Amino acid sequence: MSKIIFMLFLACITSWFSFSQSKNLSKKEINTQPIDSSLAWMRANITTAENLEEFHAIGLKTLKRSLKTENDTLTAQIHESLASWHAYNGLFSPDSVVYHAEKALDYHLKGGDKKKIADTYRSLSIDYLNTGQLDKAQVVLFKAIGLYEEINDEAGLGSAYRTLGVKYRVMEDYDKSIEYTNEAIPLLEKTENYSELAIAQFNLIIGHGELGEYEKAYKATEYCLEIVKSKAPEEIFVPVRAYSYRGDVYLKARDYENALKDYTSAWELCKEHIGEDRCATYRTEIGKIYLYQKEYEQALTHLLAGVNAYEEKDQNGLIQPYLDLAEAYIQLGDFENALLYKDKAYNNSKNLLEGKIENIESEMAIKYETGKKDEALASQSALIAQKSKTQTLFIVIVSLLAVLLLSLLFFFFRSKKATRIIRAKNAENELLLKEIHHRVKNNLEMVKSLIALQSAQIEDPATKEAMIASQNRVQSMGIIHQKLYQGTNLGSIEMKDYFINLSEGILDTFNAEDKVKIECAMDQLDLDVDTAVPIGLIVNELLTNALKYAFPKQKSGVINISLEKDSYQNLKLQVRDNGVGKTDGLAPKGTGFGSQLVRLLTQQLNGTMIERNEEGTHIEFDFLIRKSA
Repeated sequence: MSKIIFMLFLACITSWFSFSQSKNLSKKEINTQPIDSSLAWMRANITTAENLEEFHAIGLKTLKRSLKTENDTLTAQIHESLASWHAYNGLFSPDSVVYHAEKALDYHLKGGDKKKIADTYRSLSIDYLNTGQLDKAQVVLFKAIGLYEEINDEAGLGSAYRTLGVKYRVMEDYDKSIEYTNEAIPLLEKTENYSELAIAQFNLIIGHGELGEYEKAYKATEYCLEIVKSKAPEEIFVPVRAYSYRGDVYLKARDYENALKDYTSAWELCKEHIGEDRCATYRTEIGKIYLYQKEYEQALTHLLAGVNAYEEKDQNGLIQPYLDLAEAYIQLGDFENALLYKDKAYNNSKNLLEGKIENIESEMAIKYETGKKDEALASQSALIAQKSKTQTLFIVIVSLLAVLLLSLLFFFFRSKKATRIIRAKNAENELLLKEIHHRVKNNLEMVKSLIALQSAQIEDPATKEAMIASQNRVQSMGIIHQKLYQGTNLGSIEMKDYFINLSEGILDTFNAEDKVKIECAMDQLDLDVDTAVPIGLIVNELLTNALKYAFPKQKSGVINISLEKDSYQNLKLQVRDNGVGKTDGLAPKGTGFGSQLVRLLTQQLNGTMIERNEEGTHIEFDFLIRKSA
């Protein structure tokens, strides 16, 4: 017995010695070592390998050797190491990380270890999020949560909830992001998963910052830094990102001094661990703050270094850093370079918008077809099950009573399962619709930004005024889609809240918040999208017209909006102001396009319009909604 114990002890010592020495082995020596030793070398050198080509070559060679062993678990672990190394070094496309992560999942599924499968599902969901594949991220994340609950893995469940918080953060649903993160934190604290606990604070820093809850964001940052300092000092990148995220919050709060301190801390900490060249992108954040502080020489130095680093990594799609750099050049009188970077920002904005529109169309077609196929498969499965049940009943007809009882139990549990599937499908469809409205809103915002960018280069007042009017029309439609994805009812818009948001945007466009007040004297009223959009455009035109002509020479005044529905479900819209009104016989001002648009939209809703000049301008519409429908 003592001999067996000694042999086991000797084997442990040998294994440990092999691992500790493997970190210093050469490429030639690694290829002659057992595959376990090569894998140990890869894991030990993920964050420290100086020769990137050497690591990649050793990793691929080790993978090739493992495939010959037909050891699924070992091959999965090598794919995991390659995925981690690709993600850590940031020199490869995110698609390469996804490729190795998916391969690791395939081999773990063959192995059948539920814990490893669940962990791989969760890590793969993060990779999908990084590549913008939100639907795939949701599918594998729910699979991970199901497995963690099945094996009662609280640590894994905490990590999965933390990742779910990341998913909602990416979707800009910050309330849900905070909610799921707060569910994860007690589990991570209980299981002493300090690395995940520190990373979970990112959701709280960003979420509270976006919601304007700055003190909560600062508190989450301090907790994150304290965890890393006392419990997880090996997590060198967590404080880098924590400082950067808190810098963003300080920037939102317009606390430029503290924002500069945090951005600088992130940059210097990153340089300390991985070098200047691979951390230069953080300097765009520092440059932005110097730009706000009007220290243009320092802003230019940092912005130029950061932008060059992005371009050297072939990271396309830069917009704001280019605009910031252009502004710095403008302030320093270098208009040639300013124009160069403005053109780059404009071209990237245009390409991004065109790509998004094209992707939305193709994605929706694919998802629709996939959904139809899933329904057909479910129908066929139900038909097969029904036939099998009928045959079974026929065979055991002699024990009809017992079979009937079993059938009732079968249908009961089958109904429960079908209900869960339907609920999950409905939740997925709701998420998809919200994502569609979110993307449409973002695309309209992009269109608005492009119009604004174009109008800034136009000198003709009439053309500039027309461009601003187009901005407001796009904005009125964008607000509707924003309300749809933020609300609980995806089929209707609450009009009072919509009018308030629309009014604030138009007042801001004309810089008239101090002289004109817009009141919405109406009850809450929900309308469908097909009705809300034309009414929103009509109100947009009338408000724009009133702000342009009803209150000349900085005259103050009030504009009233009301919308009500009668017992026949028809609508009455009134917009009135106490401005100077119209002078009889005087030709209308402007191009007349706005008036023509209002008339066309009124006809579309089968409506009539009455205009009166009584202590201002009073316009009333009656829409026969049932007839127009």
